[in-house]
Amino acid sequence: MCDFQHSSTLTSLQFANFSEQVVESFPSDISTGIYYGWASVGNGDVHKMVLSIGWNPYYKNVKKSVETHIIHTFKEDFYGEILSIVIIGYIRPEKNFDSLDALISAIQDDIEEANRKLDLPEHLKLKEDNFFHMPESKLVNGH
Repeated sequence: MCDFQHSSTLTSLQFANFSEQVVESFPSDISTGIYYGWASVGNGDVHKMVLSIGWNPYYKNVKKSVETHIIHTFKEDFYGEILSIVIIGYIRPEKNFDSLDALISAIQDDIEEANRKLDLPEHLKLKEDNFFHMPESKLVNGH
C-alpha cells in the first residue's frame, strides 16, 4: 500500500504521475509492467485503477515513471492532492507500441481486465480497507 502526493495535473485520461522522489521510493525489485488496484484522491471515494511502472518505451522516457490511471471521471483537477493506492495484481509486462492507436488499444484492454479482476469478491473487500480512510495525523509527512 502506498500513500503519496501526486505531482501532475489531471488530464482527460484521468492519469496522475508520481514525482521522481516517489518513484525512487518504490521497491527496487518491483517488475516493470501494468498493474491493477484501488486508488483514492484526498479523502475521497475509492476507485478502480490501472498502474504503469516502467520506462514507457513508446515515449522514450529516460527515467522510470509510475503513472496511475484512475477509472473514474473527475469533475475537477486534483493537482496537489494526496493519491493513495493499493496495488493488487499484475496484468502484463511493459512493452513498446508501433503507434499511438496500438498503445490506446492496449490501455483499453488493461482497463477491461482490471475491471473484471477488481469485481472479484477477494479484491472488492480491499476497496473498504481502513488504509483509504486514515486520520490526517497518520498520513505520510503530514500529507
